[in-house]
Amino acid sequence: MKLPPFILAQAHGFFWLAALMASVQAASEPPPVMDAAFKPTIANTRPAPSPAPAGMVWIPGGEFSMGTNVDCKGMCNLAGATQDALPIHRVYVDAFWMDATEVTNAQFAKFVDATHYVTVAEQKPTQAEFPDAPPEVLVPGSIVFTPTPERVPLAGFPQWWRYQAGADWRHPNGPSSDLKGKEQLPVVHIAYEDALAYTKWAGKRLPTEAEWEFAARGGQHGKHFTWGDELTLNGKFQANIYQGTFPVDGKDSGEDGFIGIAPVAQYPANPYGLHDMAGNVWEWVSDFYRPDTYASQAAAADVTRNPQGPSSSYDPDEPGTIKRGNRGGSFLCTDQYCTRYMLGTRGKGEVRSSSNHMGFRCVQIVPQ
Repeated sequence: MKLPPFILAQAHGFFWLAALMASVQAASEPPPVMDAAFKPTIANTRPAPSPAPAGMVWIPGGEFSMGTNVDCKGMCNLAGATQDALPIHRVYVDAFWMDATEVTNAQFAKFVDATHYVTVAEQKPTQAEFPDAPPEVLVPGSIVFTPTPERVPLAGFPQWWRYQAGADWRHPNGPSSDLKGKEQLPVVHIAYEDALAYTKWAGKRLPTEAEWEFAARGGQHGKHFTWGDELTLNGKFQANIYQGTFPVDGKDSGEDGFIGIAPVAQYPANPYGLHDMAGNVWEWVSDFYRPDTYASQAAAADVTRNPQGPSSSYDPDEPGTIKRGNRGGSFLCTDQYCTRYMLGTRGKGEVRSSSNHMGFRCVQIVPQ
């Protein structure tokens, strides 16, 4: 499945929204036979160093079961949502600090003020980058969610996304929008290189996929969500996701308290003190994306230690496109289409693409 070349050119590289979907090809194949058992997390006992970096929480590291199982497949109407997160396998990660929340607009503004950094979405695409694109469409911008006027087939995701000229982190919905009153919302329209630039300035880095999942699980094992096995607790939503008829205009009920992106830390933290590890905005991780990563790790060792991901990316839907992992889902995730706010599930994104539901958080490594 591919977008038309005209839309492709507009999207700063093929956006594809692959962060929302697993491989359609893999979805049509029978799941492999494998041991799908979660085993307990064995957390390290090393105490947190003092003082803690501002805004960060201690993640003790340890050994855990990473991935998800075929049973989760039934929790989303889109088939194949867990095929690239198989098999469940044992992984060890060292301890680290992690941002308690996603990086906010206010934090990113301090970085830009200090460095005069220009994000990918603010840069004019070049003819060399998109040789087949008409010159008039080569304008700075990014991808913006656009609700449809009525129900549409959910296989046709280009219907609810558009390339918006002038959309960027300062103007999340286009040139007429701004950040007034949105200082504590997660920064969005962040491409992979933008996130890297911020982490370098901050003296931090992006988490690996294994670090991110260990932190999200909060010392627990085999749970569907960061807060347990049920979507709600005592009838209350625990994350900013989509309720209502997706993606119809005006049909997001906001039952979780928000329509669209929420300010950070509006929901209870997980056991490690991390907010919004499910929903709100997608988060970049450092690993290249491959659908067979977990199978390779499981075959290579009983316990994989501090995996950094594969040496290159490969997506069968777009073999020539460089992609990195995304984690956590966003405010657009729904059981009608995308349940990737569930623990263990994976996303992916083209490294030069950005959108109004893509952000990040940082980690800081402690010398061993």
